[in-house]
Amino acid sequence: MLFKMKLSRNMAFRFNFFGAFFVDGSLFLLQLLTFSAIYQNAGRIGGFGQGEMTIFIGTFSLINALNMIIFFFGVNPIPEKILNGDLDLYLTKPMNPLLRLTFESVDMGSLPLLPMSILIILSGVRELSVPPSLSQVLLYTALVLLMTLLWYDIVILVRVVPFYFPSAKRIDRIEELLALCFKVPGTLFQGAWKVLFYFVVPYGIMATMPTQVMAGALSAGGLIYAVFIVAMFTFLALFAWKKGLKRYSSASS
Repeated sequence: MLFKMKLSRNMAFRFNFFGAFFVDGSLFLLQLLTFSAIYQNAGRIGGFGQGEMTIFIGTFSLINALNMIIFFFGVNPIPEKILNGDLDLYLTKPMNPLLRLTFESVDMGSLPLLPMSILIILSGVRELSVPPSLSQVLLYTALVLLMTLLWYDIVILVRVVPFYFPSAKRIDRIEELLALCFKVPGTLFQGAWKVLFYFVVPYGIMATMPTQVMAGALSAGGLIYAVFIVAMFTFLALFAWKKGLKRYSSASS
């Protein structure tokens, strides 16, 4: 129903709707050209050859597309809604407020990014010396969905900070900076950096581990770790949200 309502609103303003296709598509192409220029001038980066790097580029583009389509525009304004009291409107609705915030602003304008990302991934698969098996493809798909959930968890954790510290209304700027590491192969991080981007803010595993699955390079331990870290961050995100709601002071209080 939320999806239907959003699509109806988009169709009422068709120029904005189709304009999003153009903007997102243009940004995607510029991003692809930039990273292709970087990676085509290097032999191997973090153990990734040309095929793996192409899959990696397509993977972070695919996860980013899912993020933009499903939840980004719904959860991104959470800090503002907390601080100006707009969250009151969600608390009075007969459904889970986080559920509504998550899915009420799906962005169909980002849909073209999905097939474009898949084409890049297929191009990378063709460059692999050993084609992935069906089980690898299925596991890759499952990991992409898990990593999309992980990104969602981090987005929520960052945006509930104003529940606890109202002055931190621009905390999402830090997330924008850290998210740049999402586009760097996690295999490049060593020492304290690996701890930071594999555990504390695990952007380093989001596109890296699905790519390793497709290339047949992810161990069973790595797969278990991926599931563990997603489960842990999902728990933390839901816990922080529920605790934050108890601290919330509505606009009428």
